[in-house]
Amino acid sequence: MSVPMLKIGAVLSTMAMVTNWMSQTLPSLVGLNGTTISRGGTSERIVSALYPSPEEGWQIYSSAQDADGKCICTVVAPAQNMCNRDPRSRQLRQLMEKVQNISQSMEVLDLRTYRDLQYVRNTESLMKVVEGKLKVASDNPRSLNPKGFQELKDKVTQLLPLLPVLEQYKADAKMILRLREEVRNLSLVLMAIQEEMGAYDYEELRQRVLLLETRLHSCMQKLGCGKLTGVSNPITVRSSGSRFGSWMTDTMIPSSDNRVWSMDGYFKGRRVLEYRTMNDFMKGQNFVQHLLPHPWAGTGHVVYNGSLYYNKYQSNIIIKYHFRSRSVLVQRSLSGAGYNNTFPYSWGGSSDIDLMADENGLWAVYTTIPNAGNIVISRLEPQSLEVLQTWDTGFPKRSAGESFMICGTLYVTNSHLAGAKIYFAYYTNTSSYEYTDIPFHNQYSHISMMDYNPRERVLYTWNNGHQVLYNVTLFQVIKTSGD
Repeated sequence: MSVPMLKIGAVLSTMAMVTNWMSQTLPSLVGLNGTTISRGGTSERIVSALYPSPEEGWQIYSSAQDADGKCICTVVAPAQNMCNRDPRSRQLRQLMEKVQNISQSMEVLDLRTYRDLQYVRNTESLMKVVEGKLKVASDNPRSLNPKGFQELKDKVTQLLPLLPVLEQYKADAKMILRLREEVRNLSLVLMAIQEEMGAYDYEELRQRVLLLETRLHSCMQKLGCGKLTGVSNPITVRSSGSRFGSWMTDTMIPSSDNRVWSMDGYFKGRRVLEYRTMNDFMKGQNFVQHLLPHPWAGTGHVVYNGSLYYNKYQSNIIIKYHFRSRSVLVQRSLSGAGYNNTFPYSWGGSSDIDLMADENGLWAVYTTIPNAGNIVISRLEPQSLEVLQTWDTGFPKRSAGESFMICGTLYVTNSHLAGAKIYFAYYTNTSSYEYTDIPFHNQYSHISMMDYNPRERVLYTWNNGHQVLYNVTLFQVIKTSGD
């Protein structure tokens, strides 16, 4: 009875090797395709800031200089869900499912064989007793009296449960042969795929990705601010929380802080969840909780240089809360600012005061009674929260769905519902404005938070209980020392 056990052990070992090989190979199957950069003129570039979703594969970046010394940035990346359309990747996923099914079947066989073998070993002594009595009866039939015959009959009856165990062994032996054949076929298919992929040195490509990504980031440092010209399709990172809320990463440039913060709701909330990384946020794991000393109002919060800036409930006070020390560093009233749904965005939600950050620093977007409900922009000093400069945009705040700052320009949407677009832009550097027509897909039809992160050059949104990202396209002029 030990032979099936040895076969099972060998097959399980083979399955482990196949699974290990596939887990190492599968992430490397990425088609390299598509670019998102275009050039226009001698010193003007349109650059898309990319934020890959978990489903996307590698994004290969490069940077160079042309003959005139001007910076050229290029991004080469697989089209969205390219890996899902790769027939080899699909075939490998199917094989992986087969391997998992076979592995589960082998584990069941292993447990059942071990259990049945224990039963057989326990009945071994009983079988020897029966064997001895049968030998005695065979050698001397006269010695088998009625009492001895009844004892022998009882012993044989005790062995009857062994019959279905042996039948099960026969069935398991056939299954093992079938599984061995499936493993052999899988190995042949995997070898064929490996030979087909032999022309690609994926480890070398991975090293190139790391090198080129570094060069891209170096090139990005040379890029100045730009004008928003487009917004990508939405990338849903997670579905969590209520209909209203906010989530964010640190907006300070530069920063190596990878933490993600989430604040559910807009009314009297105090609980802030802090996740170690974006991956932890996506999985809802590895987080700590901060309990703010004062409740918040609205969803216009921002994290800047390790501190949370938020509007205190039922007031126009801005609070700076430091995460590491878990303490309030400063709080200051935003003079004349409306609060408690006096001048909210079109969706309401106590969104009177919206704090945000961009390449130029920290901002507050709000309105006052003297401004007749029109949006006011104030640049704030991050340490003291003192107002450094203020602009009156002339755009009614109740007609705005949301707003965000990019490179000192306030962009305003005309609605928080489906069909919304970026409708208005106010340029603080020239104190001028223009009406725009930049569409974007409001996938879940109710945006209650929309903020730009200058470090990642993406838009963070909270859309009807979904946490969503948008890539942005900026028209940028690169100036070099030769210009």
